[in-house]
Amino acid sequence: MICGLDEAGRGPLAGPVCAAAVILPQNFPLEYLGDSKKLSPKQREYARELICELAVAWGVGWASHEEIDQINILQASLLAMKRAFEVLRAALPETVQNIEAIADGTALPDIPVPCKALIKADGQIPEVMAASILAKTARDKEMERCARLYPEYGYEKHKGYPTKEHRERIARYGPSPIQRKTFKVR
Repeated sequence: MICGLDEAGRGPLAGPVCAAAVILPQNFPLEYLGDSKKLSPKQREYARELICELAVAWGVGWASHEEIDQINILQASLLAMKRAFEVLRAALPETVQNIEAIADGTALPDIPVPCKALIKADGQIPEVMAASILAKTARDKEMERCARLYPEYGYEKHKGYPTKEHRERIARYGPSPIQRKTFKVR
């Protein structure tokens, strides 16, 4: 079985990085999948519901903004993938054996199954597409929650990415409590 791994949130100036791990059944309706960045929010949400309902197993993992500052964004992304895989593994039926993983990108998380890295896997491999969708929808929801805690930063709009508006709000209000301090604002 193939376990897809991907993350969301490497580029933002604030908030956690989120990763997901997904194993799909052979009969999953692939027409609802795609690169999460190219799907509309409505399409992503529908796909998320299907993935959560139909997947053999799935898991979501996180690395906080503090962890990102301590170990760097690449290592934090790999840690989030490892955590997502651990959640997936705990949810797997005992009958599932012989898992191989594919991680989007060029680096590999430290997981106890054979794993290969593949650039642009989130646009090619259904299990990685599914992981991309779960990671993005989970992170977007977390940033919407953060927007309620810190409304002056507008996280519900830009999700922490380095938009002009986000940079202006950091200049006006200073760093938010979820700011990645090792990321340059300008």
